[in-house]
Amino acid sequence: MLDVDAAIGRMEGLLARVDPSSPSGRRRVLLGIAGPPGAGKTTLAERVVTAFADRAAHVPMDGFHLADAALDRLGRRERKGAIDTFDGWGYRDLLRRLRLRLDEPVSAPGFERVLEQPIAGSIAVGPEVDLVVSEGNYLLVDAAPWPQAVALFDEVWFADAPAHLLRERLIARHVRFGKAPAEAAAWVDAVDLPNAALIEPTRARADVVIRTA
Repeated sequence: MLDVDAAIGRMEGLLARVDPSSPSGRRRVLLGIAGPPGAGKTTLAERVVTAFADRAAHVPMDGFHLADAALDRLGRRERKGAIDTFDGWGYRDLLRRLRLRLDEPVSAPGFERVLEQPIAGSIAVGPEVDLVVSEGNYLLVDAAPWPQAVALFDEVWFADAPAHLLRERLIARHVRFGKAPAEAAAWVDAVDLPNAALIEPTRARADVVIRTA
């Protein structure tokens, strides 16, 4: 496992690990980025995708959030973001399609943060895409179906950050998308940070740990 401090800004070595330029025929590279909420997974994923321009696509696991209607039916609305509020099996099956690299576009769901809802078919991954980057909280959790999903990646990186920084970032995010400060802090303490505690031990399974500042 490689441990990297992202603050030094040295992305070249990381990018070389997933560069799809090596002679491999039509083999597509899949990179997973795991880590607790607020650790900077999306920012890291976007940096990698930008580095490879049109050859790369970003397919977040967040598109597999269960919709609020399903969470209401299951009685899980107040824990939205917990591991059992995602369709892990659907995510695994999407990764299988992306791994096959079919001669046709693959449609993937995205996630709208203002609505806090998954949006079906909002991301298109064409057959020309050489690198798919997918980030999500629970990629390295050792409970079905996540091991089946993680086996489809070439590498999985883990974005990490100190607990106090996670809390600050998460409260700011919830406020930015409409919660009052007190409501945001209560949600972070009751939902997000317990989720982070579940995710933290999975860092030991990552190929690379990246500490964000």
